[in-house]
Amino acid sequence: MPGGSLGDRFRAAREARGLSLSDCSEQVRIRSVYLAAIEEDNWNAIGAAVYVRGFLRTYARFLGLDPEEVVNAFNGEVQPQTPAGEAPARGPARVERSSQPGSVLIWIAGIVAVLLVAFVAYNALTMHRESPVALASASPLPLESTAEASASPAAGVPASASPAPGETPSQPGTGPATIALVLSAPSWLRVTVDGNVSIEGTFPAGTTKTFHGKNALVRVGNAGGVEVFVDGKDVGKLGKMGDVAERAFNL
Repeated sequence: MPGGSLGDRFRAAREARGLSLSDCSEQVRIRSVYLAAIEEDNWNAIGAAVYVRGFLRTYARFLGLDPEEVVNAFNGEVQPQTPAGEAPARGPARVERSSQPGSVLIWIAGIVAVLLVAFVAYNALTMHRESPVALASASPLPLESTAEASASPAAGVPASASPAPGETPSQPGTGPATIALVLSAPSWLRVTVDGNVSIEGTFPAGTTKTFHGKNALVRVGNAGGVEVFVDGKDVGKLGKMGDVAERAFNL
């Protein structure tokens, strides 16, 4: 690649703007250790290729580089590597054909697992939200309502102090809301609830994380692989596969 390696291009673009790694880290919301790994072409320090591509796109946009050109250059550096003794021209094609059926099965299994987890999570959230209603309907009536109920048979008017069977009270009990994250693909997550960091790390596909609170700040490293549910309602994904995204929720 003209002008040195891919990491050299990032370093030169950053230094041309007079920025440090810490300055860039604050702007793009990527840890400086990962930015340093990009400039050193140390892809193993970042992790899976999907995370590398997401970080490359974000960092390239910030420095004014072409994101797609950068990703194509990364693919050219990583993908052609083949085991010793294997023909470079045909090796990747054979690997791709042999791994494709397995990849399809893995995706299908992952989708089924996500649907099952979402169904279970939705039922659990629904039961959790309905339990205060059941307790409210079983609670004793206030003194004034009891007096009205005892007087109503004489007047021939049915009591109105308590809700009819199956009726939901107009004001259910309040409590902290729930936000759930369901992963259909591996992703790095950091969730801050009510000002406290609840989790931070990389999690595999099929992972489900649930949090309770009033405010949540969700940051994901592979936005297209994370589904967000608020009180059981699917609010969708925060971005595309490989994108780094952040969003605040008032629960």
